[in-house]
Amino acid sequence: METQLHVPTGLPVITKIPIYVEEHKVTEGAMTLIKELRPAWDSSRVKTKFFTDGTTNKLVGLYMEDQPEDTVLVRVYGNKTELIVDRDNELKSFQVLHANGCAPRLYCSFQNGICYEFMPGDALGTQDVRDPALLRLIAREMARIHAIHAHNGCIPKPNLWLKIRQYFSLVATEFTDQASNLRIQQEVPSKAVLEEEMAWMKEHLSTLGSPVVLCHNDLLCKNIIHNSKEGHVRFIDYEYSSYNYQAFDIGNHFNEFAGMVELDYGLYPSREMQMEWLRVYLQAYKTFTNKTEEVSPRELETLYVQVNKFALASHFFWGFWALIQAKYSSIDFDFLGYAVLRFNQYFKTKPALMALQIPE
Repeated sequence: METQLHVPTGLPVITKIPIYVEEHKVTEGAMTLIKELRPAWDSSRVKTKFFTDGTTNKLVGLYMEDQPEDTVLVRVYGNKTELIVDRDNELKSFQVLHANGCAPRLYCSFQNGICYEFMPGDALGTQDVRDPALLRLIAREMARIHAIHAHNGCIPKPNLWLKIRQYFSLVATEFTDQASNLRIQQEVPSKAVLEEEMAWMKEHLSTLGSPVVLCHNDLLCKNIIHNSKEGHVRFIDYEYSSYNYQAFDIGNHFNEFAGMVELDYGLYPSREMQMEWLRVYLQAYKTFTNKTEEVSPRELETLYVQVNKFALASHFFWGFWALIQAKYSSIDFDFLGYAVLRFNQYFKTKPALMALQIPE
């Protein structure tokens, strides 16, 4: 049994460049890397584009004016993010997903980041993921990833409980900023309450029978790229990819319908919308795993119940993540406020979700 991904033999070894890029000198560092990766480029003609949507890292694209399609992305890891992201596992995920046609090419790693291929297309927003045509493309692409075998014949184990436990141990109860201290005490449940809920969730959700598959684990809208010319979607950013419960990955994605900067849980997909998504997903998953039978109403209802219950664990996972980021991140985002909203939503929706029953 293992939680680690297995990279098949024969895949190219990742080039490692011994360069450290200063967080406040990203452009200079990126230009040094480009000289290694694209020695033929005229550095005086290299253009840069900053991407500002990330809440974990700094991201810049470099390209020649006459060749914008060959953009090299340079991602510099955020401060202390090694506490919350297994960087070795991220690289393995990148390799496995690229080998299966689900991810861009990884050019190299450097001391505090990676360089990889730009994927053409548009990052989605909260309205896009509700679009019936896009919704079906997303469901199929997730099924494709879930069907990938990267466990070397072993029975894969979910890393959800290990990760939640690890995040919990890193959560700060003391901040140097007094206002943050006050907010933590007044708005965030006590560590005793959080620990009690974690134990309850593990006991309850582990028995729901959700298969353990290769998951993305962070399918927020901006991590879905729609290439309208090719007619497909691809997922980006594999920092949290791992073996996990199938229902967690889907439930986590449904939570992300609410957005991030301005959370609105009124956007959580209705039962009807979920059923359409889950039907497409199950049909695709069966196709990718060589099963021929039709999707039964019982299977559909079972997955619906599993997904909505696992959505609770997603609130906890990102609630803890946000509390850790609130202490260490240099990115301008109200992580503490985000954590409060996630925990509030957990306690608000828990009674109704616990009443759902898996069909006999």
